[in-house]
Amino acid sequence: MKQLVILTLTALVCLVPFRADAEITKKDFDGIMLYTLKNKSGMTVTVTNYGAIITSIVVPDRDGKMGDVALGYDSVEGYMNAVDKPYFGAVVGRYGNRIAKGKFSIDGVEYTLPVNNGPNSLHGGIIGFDKVVWDAKPVGDNSIELSYLAKDKEEGYPGNLKVKVTYTLTDKNELICHYEATTDKTTPVNLTQHTYFNLKGEGNGTILDHELMLNAKKFTPVDETLIPTGDLKDVKGTPFDFTEAKAIGRDIEVEDEQLTFGGGYDHNWVLDKGGKDGEMTLAARVNEPTTGRVMEVFTTEPGIQFYCGNFLDGRLKGKSGQTYVNRGGLCLETQHYPDSPNQPNFPSTLLKPGEKYDTTTVFKFSAE
Repeated sequence: MKQLVILTLTALVCLVPFRADAEITKKDFDGIMLYTLKNKSGMTVTVTNYGAIITSIVVPDRDGKMGDVALGYDSVEGYMNAVDKPYFGAVVGRYGNRIAKGKFSIDGVEYTLPVNNGPNSLHGGIIGFDKVVWDAKPVGDNSIELSYLAKDKEEGYPGNLKVKVTYTLTDKNELICHYEATTDKTTPVNLTQHTYFNLKGEGNGTILDHELMLNAKKFTPVDETLIPTGDLKDVKGTPFDFTEAKAIGRDIEVEDEQLTFGGGYDHNWVLDKGGKDGEMTLAARVNEPTTGRVMEVFTTEPGIQFYCGNFLDGRLKGKSGQTYVNRGGLCLETQHYPDSPNQPNFPSTLLKPGEKYDTTTVFKFSAE
């Protein structure tokens, strides 16, 4: 029996929950859908083709109790009109993370992007991949494929970029995120998944007691606008050392310039790849002690941005009806490093005609 359930999205003008029985009333958004993947153990992942957003991830705790561990909203308006644009659950691009001053050059030609994060461009600009309607189709019993054509000069980027993202849910409680892209002009590409996780369940307080391990001995320090300085700094002896699991809140109030710049953790860690670029390796492991839920992150990417919800401030109300408090969710964004187009010592993010962007990240859930 097929496990894929397809639900139409509901009335887009009113703030109403996603339902299957309401008429779509705004022509511009005809075709917005919800897709629910369900595996044999009862785990479910729900996706909408608006922004390729993961709207919920329901997994068991150590006692078998199911809970939604992904922050988000119960209406499409929530995602469209969110205060401070937190990018809940979205695929961000064409370039995830920050580009300094919204400028970069390719072969002597300078490109200018919209500035939407202080003096910098963040997550693709004003209308990034998180704010467009993707084409979607089921693939097999437990995958959904989303595709989008970002046109030449869209948000200032060169090249017509064809993007495809496939979400697959396995019976091992793995959510596989596979990203592909091709272009007709050389362009920077850096796609990532921006789900906020709270393994206690969305809306259930902070993530400061979550225990985090990051498979990284170095990180990229930033300036006061959160643009990397270009250095790779050892984490040893700093609050950024997660080489052994520790509570996220343990060192977050330590007096440290980097923590001050980020308002907490909002930095890129350089993953220990063992010299095997492009191979799937463990990037992070998160454990929530009270529920026993565990999430492991595997990726082919060279870096991971750990963001602990520093800008959540209690103004956003989620699916549970609870407000999302400061540090009420964490993001683990697998990626190339921020501002790579302007950092010649960082791994390149340039995609050229005839090449294929092909990267995979896996979020694996369990309980102990």
